[in-house]
Amino acid sequence: MEDISLEPHRDHLQTLTKPTNFNQDDANRRFFFFEENCKVDGKDAEEEEECDVEVWETLSRSFRQVQSVLDQNRALIQQVNENHQSKIHDNLVRNVALIREINGNIFKVTSIYSDLSVNFSNIVHKKRAITASTHDNNKNVSSTQLEGGEYGALDRWID
Repeated sequence: MEDISLEPHRDHLQTLTKPTNFNQDDANRRFFFFEENCKVDGKDAEEEEECDVEVWETLSRSFRQVQSVLDQNRALIQQVNENHQSKIHDNLVRNVALIREINGNIFKVTSIYSDLSVNFSNIVHKKRAITASTHDNNKNVSSTQLEGGEYGALDRWID
C-alpha cells in the first residue's frame, strides 16, 4: 500500500485550527449601542424595537451555533493531524470517520447560514412592512391633528 502524505496541505490544516478573533465583549458592546441609539419613537416603536431585538437575537443565536461547530471542527482537525503524524495504522483508519464528521459539520454550518439568510430576509420584509404601514398612516393624518401635537413622534418626523 502506498503511503499518502498530507504534508502539502499541512499549512492549510494548521490555518484552520487557529482560534478565531471573535470577541464576545465587542459583540455585546455593539448590541447595547444599537439597542440604546436606534430606538424609534411613535405608534409603531414597539413593533420596530421587536424587529430590532429579533434581528440581534437571530444573528447572535446563529453565530453562536456556527462558532460551536467551528470549534468542534478545529478539535477534529487537530486530532486528524495528530493521527496522521503518528503514522499508526489504526489512527489513520480513524481519520476516515473524523474527516466524515468534519464534512458533516461543514454541512451544518452551511445549513445554519442558509437558515440565517432566510430568517434575516423575513425580518427585513417584516420591518419594511411596519415602516410602510407607519408611512401610510402618517399620510392620512389631518393637519389639525398634527397642530394639536397628538402624534408626538410624528410631529418630529414631519419637522
